Amino acid sequence: MQTAVKSFKTAEKREYGFLVPYWIHRIVILLAGMMVFFSPVNPGRILKQVNENASLFTTAFSYDNIATQLKSAISRNAITEGDIRSVMTGCLIILIGILLCAVGGCMSAGNNRMKKTGIYFPMSGSMVMLGGLFMIWRRYQAVYTFVTENNKVSRATPITADGSMPQSMTVFAVVAGLILLTSFLLFFLLTKKEKEEKMEMEERYKLFLMFLPVLLLTFVFAYLPIYGWRFAFFDYKIGDELSRANFVGFRWFQTLVSNEATRSDIVRVLRNTLAMSGLGILTSWLPIAFAVLLAEIPSSKFQRFVQTFTTIPNFISWVLVYAIAYAIFSTDGFINSFLTNVMGRTTSTDYLASADHIWLKMLLWGTWKGIGWSAIIYIAGIAGIDQQLYEAASVDGANRFQRMWHITVPGLLPTYMVMLLMSIAGILSNGMEQYLVFSNALNKDVIEVLDLYVYNIGIGSGQIPLSTVVGITKSLVGVILLFGANSISKLLRGESII
Repeated sequence: MQTAVKSFKTAEKREYGFLVPYWIHRIVILLAGMMVFFSPVNPGRILKQVNENASLFTTAFSYDNIATQLKSAISRNAITEGDIRSVMTGCLIILIGILLCAVGGCMSAGNNRMKKTGIYFPMSGSMVMLGGLFMIWRRYQAVYTFVTENNKVSRATPITADGSMPQSMTVFAVVAGLILLTSFLLFFLLTKKEKEEKMEMEERYKLFLMFLPVLLLTFVFAYLPIYGWRFAFFDYKIGDELSRANFVGFRWFQTLVSNEATRSDIVRVLRNTLAMSGLGILTSWLPIAFAVLLAEIPSSKFQRFVQTFTTIPNFISWVLVYAIAYAIFSTDGFINSFLTNVMGRTTSTDYLASADHIWLKMLLWGTWKGIGWSAIIYIAGIAGIDQQLYEAASVDGANRFQRMWHITVPGLLPTYMVMLLMSIAGILSNGMEQYLVFSNALNKDVIEVLDLYVYNIGIGSGQIPLSTVVGITKSLVGVILLFGANSISKLLRGESII
């Protein structure tokens, strides 16, 4: 018994010693991927005349911008277009190397066979990264030698005064070297491990490749914009550069509570946001009711027709929805024309411009547009309910309503609770497109929600830092609400939604 326990502990220590280098390897690859979008570590910025906010990613693809910034240097023959293209090519090579490393990091989720295959990607990727860095370094040395020997430093100022390797290149070289070193270490460790009989992760690996495009899009559109939060700490005007001169720290955060006008606006838009989101939560049962009633339609053809007819509005943009609303409810629309020509009414009412009952109007438009789409998940849930339950209820004498109330509805409640808690967590995020197209001077005070307010002060008024601060605050509150809703779910249902 003691021998078995000792053997188990030894195997556990070996497995732990194997996993530690793997996690270091993955973290370094993740760090390399993040560095692509951070301007302070951009190895492609070899001259101070290049915008200091340019990242490796933008340098690899923004020839026109770089050429414009170096226009004076090019016209004075301090640097050539070939130099710019060489640096851009080096940056592109580095990006390819990081992409190869990322593929290997994804394959490390598999078993030993897949891990061993995946090791070749970061091995080759790190070498490609080093090759791209070497290409940029050689070009930097050539540019430095030329501008210093021909007294053209004023037109093309190298990053380092003595021609040594810039810090950004050093950081990337260290990261690439760590990836290469850990790759060789893991390859050596994997060759010592026993071969598995079956590649257990094969199906999951294929599913991951199918999910990879969605993952990349999520990163680009959901996580990458977080880098823009840095504008909240600068007194930024459109077209300015972020520098120490306009760094203001948390001044814009203080403005939210210290400035009376801003505080009043925040209270107003929060009232509108919570009111409209609250109405949406109170009527969140409508999609489940629609799905249950739709499932009770005996004709499958009519059922498909209703489902299709109610789902189509979800794919109509809010601009077209407003065009429909304008054609019906404007002063020259169908309703006013009918009341004037048929009913003999002498005055016209502009229902769209009026602020009366605007929250209810927005709720009705949103319900019409989204109820069919929102019901899809419940229709799928109904299809997953065991049909033997309905057969047993029929044998016991239950009618259609009783089967619906005691089987269908309880079967959908877990899904509904998850959707409800997610709605509570996102109570501050109710979009802006709908309210933007229906907004006008008469109803702005009661229709402007938080997302629309951020758009108006950021894009409309040019107050980028303040709009960023409001967006950051909203995101942080949303995260807190999400974890709060998760805690409520654990307490009431014993299940987590995260």
